[in-house]
Amino acid sequence: MDLSLSTRNVSGPSGDRTVVEVGGEIDVYTAPKLREQLVELVNDGSYHLVVDMEGVDFLDSTGLGVLVGGLKRVRAHEGSLRLVCNQERILKIFRITGLTKVFPIHTSVDEAVNATD
Repeated sequence: MDLSLSTRNVSGPSGDRTVVEVGGEIDVYTAPKLREQLVELVNDGSYHLVVDMEGVDFLDSTGLGVLVGGLKRVRAHEGSLRLVCNQERILKIFRITGLTKVFPIHTSVDEAVNATD
């Protein structure tokens, strides 16, 4: 399975957010594509990201590492990285690894964009 990525800008109460829609599998083979997208967005000045993972079918440790790396990049610029996911099999990975304490995880893009915390 391949990885599909698309981005769009959305305005919320706390300012503009860049939404990255991810589909397919995030694994050792496809994670570099996501990493490149996140690095490019931060380099272009997008420091408040929402990663929509509703279309993700599979996530491995390489994918988790890319998301953590993206979080570190935006935080270096006083930014934020929020995740959108309500698929139990993906959420379980975040719970097992303790990353639910690191990432704000929302059930919809609107909820993530409108969050003010």
